[in-house]
Amino acid sequence: MAHESFEDAEVARLLNEHYISIKVDREERPDIDSIYMKVCQMMAGHGGWPLTIFMTPDKIPFYAGTYFPKESKYGRPGLIEAIEQLHKKYSTDPEHIAEVTESVKQALEGTTREKSKERLTIETTDKAFQQLGRGFDFSYGGFWEAPKFPQPQNLMFLLRYYHFTGKIAALKMVESTLQHMAAGGIWDHVGYGFARYSTDEKWLVPHFEKMLYDNALLLSVYTECYQITKNPFYKQIAEQIVDFIKREMTSKEGSFYSAIDADSEGVEGKYYVWEDEEIYDILGEDLGEIYTIAYGITPYGNFEGKNIPNLIKANLESVAEEFNLTLSELNKQLEKARGKLLTEREKRIYPHVDDKILTSWNAMMIAGLAKASSVFQSEDYLHMAEKAIQFIESKLVEDNRVMARYRDGETKYKGYLDDYAYLILAYLELYQTTYKVDYLIRGKSLVRDMNALFWDDENGGYFFSGKDNEKLISNDKEIYDSATPSGNSVAAIALVQMGYLTGETEFLDKVDDMYYTFFEDINRQASAGTFFMQSILLTENPTKEVVILRGSNTSNELFRSLAEAFTPDISLLIAEDPSIFSDVASFASEYKMLEDKPTIYVCENFACQQPTTKLHEAISKLITNK
Repeated sequence: MAHESFEDAEVARLLNEHYISIKVDREERPDIDSIYMKVCQMMAGHGGWPLTIFMTPDKIPFYAGTYFPKESKYGRPGLIEAIEQLHKKYSTDPEHIAEVTESVKQALEGTTREKSKERLTIETTDKAFQQLGRGFDFSYGGFWEAPKFPQPQNLMFLLRYYHFTGKIAALKMVESTLQHMAAGGIWDHVGYGFARYSTDEKWLVPHFEKMLYDNALLLSVYTECYQITKNPFYKQIAEQIVDFIKREMTSKEGSFYSAIDADSEGVEGKYYVWEDEEIYDILGEDLGEIYTIAYGITPYGNFEGKNIPNLIKANLESVAEEFNLTLSELNKQLEKARGKLLTEREKRIYPHVDDKILTSWNAMMIAGLAKASSVFQSEDYLHMAEKAIQFIESKLVEDNRVMARYRDGETKYKGYLDDYAYLILAYLELYQTTYKVDYLIRGKSLVRDMNALFWDDENGGYFFSGKDNEKLISNDKEIYDSATPSGNSVAAIALVQMGYLTGETEFLDKVDDMYYTFFEDINRQASAGTFFMQSILLTENPTKEVVILRGSNTSNELFRSLAEAFTPDISLLIAEDPSIFSDVASFASEYKMLEDKPTIYVCENFACQQPTTKLHEAISKLITNK
């Protein structure tokens, strides 16, 4: 629509004569997008982008749709026709417009759900697992039909469901998805990073746009899958995601850009695809032959006559045998080829980078980097995470109010629920990586701010916009995950983790309230809120709260096994001295070291065992007794 209509003189003339045109960046204003998308779904029976809204001066829509071609075609009304007819209707039949807008207001009021008398239970997680199983693609991994999205929230839920239930099918669904995605063209085999989605069921042909949030969340998933399986393949992909982010999506100040466009020179995917001859020109005959066979490169191509490198049909063992190489030698040759192709690709015209800095998406990447730093023992990843959190604190907090976006020296828009919830998770991950209590203090303070700004005192749950945000025609309250996990689901996880770490049961009480608030929505389609399902797994299964008083001489090596293990059911506080906990977890500040030796306290659902100085034994037991 941008090229076809908004840059067209005839369309511009009609719009300027009869309307005030407003273009909204939905990533900067997700509050506007959320409400008006809901209206579009009500009016048109479907939603999507571009989102087109015709509304009265008091912001009430009277017509909505998605894509309008300039002229009527494809069975769709044209934008010119819509502009003219709707202006005529608005001018000559105000009663009809009033009726439509009144029905829109009533419909929006009807979406504000009252708290149910019924509560979500652990059985809801079984329902989500079964629904995901029914939608799972057993051939290529992922869920539902093409176009296929990575949906990392589903994978995170399944890893935790496997942890708590032992159902191997949950882990197998995750592994199949992660392996098939990394084999397909949705994964950039030359420069790394995941594209936004695949247009086909095999993950071969992506929409080439790369989003920060996908790569941030998938970094966490691949890292967690490595924790569980110890398969080095998952570690390799996680590390390559970070390589890509560091090279192509990190600003000089250490914050992270939002997205890289799919197009360059006006052509989708042009930056990323290759001709068969081109590969041989760059790599030479011998290396070129190895690479083209391994990565499915042919003279005919697999995307509009060009090639997207992929490993979907690859059997690297047989390729190695064909060229009389060991698998290790083959991988070295392929890595050498990749380096040469990347160097050559960087000479092409680069796609446009959306360089705005979004708090919520940056917080996702900070959390992923912190987790990867802990699991893979990488100081570099931790440095990236801490540099980014410092950027947020210096540029995206004004008068103690978290803001939503920064670009070119300008900070704008009061933060939404997502900004607060994801930032709390980032602080929690940073704490669990460094055990610097300051991160926990800042996260806890942010929870209180989130509760004051967004909590619905009447019906529970969190509104999308804060009490001090611009007032729109409705304040949305979303539980279903979309491209990213919903703000309420992330807030629930943050509350559970913060509640267990600090002993503040009021945080857990709010999560319990949410089990009533969102009962109807989640009970209707549990698999649409899988990130929220994680909170149910954490509150309805046994969990352990662990406090370690380490003294000043205990080696970090002792805690490495804890970092490497996947233990979502363990909340861990570590400090040299208990007084460090006085401002954030007062219950732990009362604990004492036994015999001046490092001491561990293990509690289950807040009921504590006798403390012990046998740290190795206690930690080993924690990891093995799930």
